[in-house]
Amino acid sequence: MMCASVVLPGAVASPAHSGLGTNLSGIVDWNTEHPFVDVFRLSRSWISQKQGQPWGKGPALDLDEHGWVKRLGPDCFAETPILTGGHAPAGEYVCLYDGEGQVEFGSNSKVVSRSPGRIVVNIDGRKAGTFLSIRATAPENPVRNIRLLMPGSEKSYVSEPFSAVFLDRWRGFNTFRFMDWIDTNGSKQRDWSDRPRINDATWSAKGVPVEVMVDLCNRLKINPWFCLPHQASDDYVRQFAASVKRNLHPSLKVHIEYSNEVWNGIFAQHRYAEEQGKQLGLGPKERPWEGAAKFYARRSVEIFRIWEEVFGGHEHLVRVIAWQAAGGSYWTDNMLLAEPGTAKSCDALAIAPYISFMPGPDSKSLKTDDVVKWSLNQLLDRVETNALPECIGWMKTQKAVADKYGLKLVCYEAGQHLVGVGGGENNEDLTKLLIAANHDSRMGGIYTKYLDAWRDLGGDLICIFSSVATSSKWGSWGLLEGADETSSPKFDAVMQWNRQNSH
Repeated sequence: MMCASVVLPGAVASPAHSGLGTNLSGIVDWNTEHPFVDVFRLSRSWISQKQGQPWGKGPALDLDEHGWVKRLGPDCFAETPILTGGHAPAGEYVCLYDGEGQVEFGSNSKVVSRSPGRIVVNIDGRKAGTFLSIRATAPENPVRNIRLLMPGSEKSYVSEPFSAVFLDRWRGFNTFRFMDWIDTNGSKQRDWSDRPRINDATWSAKGVPVEVMVDLCNRLKINPWFCLPHQASDDYVRQFAASVKRNLHPSLKVHIEYSNEVWNGIFAQHRYAEEQGKQLGLGPKERPWEGAAKFYARRSVEIFRIWEEVFGGHEHLVRVIAWQAAGGSYWTDNMLLAEPGTAKSCDALAIAPYISFMPGPDSKSLKTDDVVKWSLNQLLDRVETNALPECIGWMKTQKAVADKYGLKLVCYEAGQHLVGVGGGENNEDLTKLLIAANHDSRMGGIYTKYLDAWRDLGGDLICIFSSVATSSKWGSWGLLEGADETSSPKFDAVMQWNRQNSH
């Protein structure tokens, strides 16, 4: 059976009156949010295998334009892991496919029945998933269009592609930021022909098609926030905008952002912006990062203008310029918004004022060896009395910049940022302590104070990072760990705040 819908206490806020958004978790096989009833949408790209060879060392697969296997060599097969993050329904999944061949499942599953193009398989989705493999395929009619449907969804998956649990959870939020659904960081998409399609074998390779994101927003009357790939051509931007204009409900507003964290040197989009800045002679040669900032501002304005042309103005758009919250006002005031025409072409300045607590072996104030000796209450005291006021200070500084230019201040990402860095992430005791802090009841109170401070400073939309994801040494970003959960201190605090602060 499908999981029961999430029932939240109290009235659900109207999306239009909410000031909260969320970043939806990425489309990967270990995703635990399970937004689609067709769980194959989150499968990994095909892994080539050959009998007698090491795992994953089969010959290059012959794939069609959508990633379906056209043929297999002797003693070869293709497989993909599914539901590896767990937290999914347990029961009878239905696998539908077109073509002729042999489809098999791995451990943690048991085939109940099979007929041409349809397999019923019992999977304990609460555990660590299984493998789906193509063991044989007819070259003249290959196996393709595989759908693996959650229990109870075979008759409704076409008209109801989203999990009811997923939809119910986010009713009443204002905005979905689709940064991870678009696979923004390091995107290789340039031309409109590079975009993800509805009939792609998986959406984990290129991201979710724009039509699907728009459909989701229409169903919940939630505003979309799109992060356009950093290499996207003008035609790509125009076609993307035209698709949104055609299909999005006219009552909704579209948040537009050029890429994601172009300021952040760990991302390919920053390096791209540096190179573009050099070619255009923007900024001093000895400080290429300044050229990157100037290029980001320039390209953002170009993208905004394309959307304005498509939409016939900017009434239904929120044009977002985003930068780092920390570091004072130098970058947002003197580098981005001071660029000619930038401020007048924007509607909002976006920041990510995380509650930052990042121990590392070489940290001056948060050495890993010291922090692991703290009690849970000591750690939470430090977060509440040091990290929280620090990020509120960043909010105040950037609010003054936004006010100076007549812009709204919004958060593209928000929430706690408790994670080991510089090798600290490899300390198991530290990881356990940080995860425990995220699960502690005090964290709910910290989130409430954080959101209250944002409201009291006059902040506009604030997008939590992130929706649902399991905790690990890389962080505890999700408000919940999995789709089968309905409560946590962070989640409860955010939901209560949204109900009490809708306007």
